[in-house]
Amino acid sequence: MNQLNDLYEPNWENTANKLMEYHVEALFVHDQHSRLLTINENLGPTVPAPAFFLGRTIDGKAVCRFRYDVADKTATRLQELSLEEPSISEFPAKPKYFAEYMALLHGQQYTMGPCYFVPRKVTPSLQVKSLTRENAANWLPHDFEWLIRELDVSQPCVALVHQNRAVSICRSVRITNFAHEAGIETLKEYRGNGFAPAVVAAWAIAVRKLGCLPLYSTLAENHSSQSVASKLGLAYYGSNFTIA
Repeated sequence: MNQLNDLYEPNWENTANKLMEYHVEALFVHDQHSRLLTINENLGPTVPAPAFFLGRTIDGKAVCRFRYDVADKTATRLQELSLEEPSISEFPAKPKYFAEYMALLHGQQYTMGPCYFVPRKVTPSLQVKSLTRENAANWLPHDFEWLIRELDVSQPCVALVHQNRAVSICRSVRITNFAHEAGIETLKEYRGNGFAPAVVAAWAIAVRKLGCLPLYSTLAENHSSQSVASKLGLAYYGSNFTIA
């Protein structure tokens, strides 16, 4: 049995801070000083990381990271403020010190969203297929053809196939040795049929077989993704906030 799952899963509520650390490490490439460098993309051009990441958790602790070019004095003040952020029990509004964070970094844009852990009890309600480069051409014409070139670096990848056509997929889009972040795509005409929850559940099982933890996060405005989390009963452990 995998030691990571044994250590963290039975009492995941007490390890929200650790899950948030796994989350930020999956999202971004760090330097030797734990400063943010780039977004952790397997394909495509290199994209700079945001200037500031704040992960508030249900255990009252916050995970704070800064881009490599943020001045030390500014980083110190951001860290001090983050330590005063209150604990959260559900996806909340803006951080307590939102205005101060934005002012310190002269921020123009920000993002925020809920973070979830996929418990072991979550299982797919529908049959899905694992996708690899060898079999993908059978089910990915037209709608998901773009995915074929990404399959080697987006594993595990699973799909719900309807009439010999992949209509909903879930794959690993941010990967570390300890955790994978889910990426979901469902064709518009097939949404609302329970397909997305099924592929997320199957994907999580595949991630566990690799000895890693399955994580799921989304943006505040993405209500459909939050609905998937609710339908699956995913475990909410905190909220992320970034300033570009």
